[in-house]
Amino acid sequence: MNAPLTNVQARDVEALLHPYTPIHRLREIGPLVIERGKGVYVYDTQGKAYIEGMAGLWCTGLGYGDEELIETATEQLRTLSYSHLFGAKGMEPAIELAEKLKEIAPIPISKVFYTSSGSEANDTQVKLAWYMNNALGRPNKKKIISRQKAYHGVTIMAASLTGLPYNHMGWDLPVDRVIHTDCPHYWRFGEDGESEAEFLARIVGSLRDLIEREGPDTIAAMIAEPVMGAGGVIVPPAGYYPAIKEVLDEHDIILIDDEVINGFGRTGNWWGAQTHGMVPTTISAAKQLTSAYVPLGAVLVPEDIYQAYVDHSRQIGTFGHGFTYGGHPLGCAVGAKTIEIYQKRDIIGKVRALAPVFEKRLKAVADHPLVGEVRYSGLVGGVELVADKKTKRSFDAKKGVGPGLVRFAEGHGAILRAIGDTIAFCPPMIITEAELNELFDRFEKALADTEAWVSKEGLRAA
Repeated sequence: MNAPLTNVQARDVEALLHPYTPIHRLREIGPLVIERGKGVYVYDTQGKAYIEGMAGLWCTGLGYGDEELIETATEQLRTLSYSHLFGAKGMEPAIELAEKLKEIAPIPISKVFYTSSGSEANDTQVKLAWYMNNALGRPNKKKIISRQKAYHGVTIMAASLTGLPYNHMGWDLPVDRVIHTDCPHYWRFGEDGESEAEFLARIVGSLRDLIEREGPDTIAAMIAEPVMGAGGVIVPPAGYYPAIKEVLDEHDIILIDDEVINGFGRTGNWWGAQTHGMVPTTISAAKQLTSAYVPLGAVLVPEDIYQAYVDHSRQIGTFGHGFTYGGHPLGCAVGAKTIEIYQKRDIIGKVRALAPVFEKRLKAVADHPLVGEVRYSGLVGGVELVADKKTKRSFDAKKGVGPGLVRFAEGHGAILRAIGDTIAFCPPMIITEAELNELFDRFEKALADTEAWVSKEGLRAA
């Protein structure tokens, strides 16, 4: 029996439409209303503390209440609360952040275009790919390849790039010009008796076949997250990105690197591309760009592609794309300070030092009867729950086993995220070893609760 809703929970239910929530059950389960946060902890309206094991939505890399970021934001609001980049306007925060992004980028970057979110950044990537090909006299080279189980956002185009059923069902998506290729998840999609190397060769061959079937002169780009985040923290086989890049280069198809979750130290390098051997053409960034203190996204483009935009602007008369809040001075000032903090506090070194502990604690639950596979890269990981460990059979989604575990975890003071029946971990990068171990201790208690619940209710039944 669920407890009656508190006053603030009842107000929430009456006023809000919650994203990624079974809203048909919201009144029954009640929202968890967060009141404040400090460090790696958040506190609900009853004063209960939770370790924020997901850094919000993969984004609060520096945790909550960082005084340097608060001071920077306050000073910027006093100095210039708003300006924009339309019509050849400029401002110091936007310039400074772009310079910092160019400095740390994994490939040579010429220009930075700002958005308000990762979804807008990936949406912009598609528009820019179309714009570039129009400028180059290739009006038919417009299709975008994405992957099954990819996540690239929720605008109409970004949701079309996303390769998850719930982002398409009921939304009349995906739109035309988006095609999906194989998900590079060997454990789940490898065939019986197939080695990882054979799996890699098969899915790369499948990509080549897709391009040749569609026609390379119709395909503008492929978009990929180095580690697939909201699709279940899927880490591709070694050699995957060099292999697909060879295919893409053969057919003059650019590679868009979606670093919205991976970027700014999360995988133990500035960029997930560096960790996983990806050499992209362009880059999308957001989330940890400001440690989520202010909404901001960015698209990073090289000089040759920028020159195509210049040529088309010359033909048309202007570059007709932009957002009211793209390059907002508050976001840019906080973003520049965030990168400075990552550098001076050696956050990447901290991630590298904690990664073995993170890996050890994930591997410790791999033999649990509910666990099919554990996956990780730096300080992002996933635990996939299964109904049958031997056959890898998943639970019926309607039984809500993953979400059930997350609710048990909340009871033990840990916030995690269920992606179907994969439990995702993405703690703030400032987490201490003791706090990280405490997070996993609380998760293991929730896992035990889930095992007891699954057994009692007979949820393993097919």
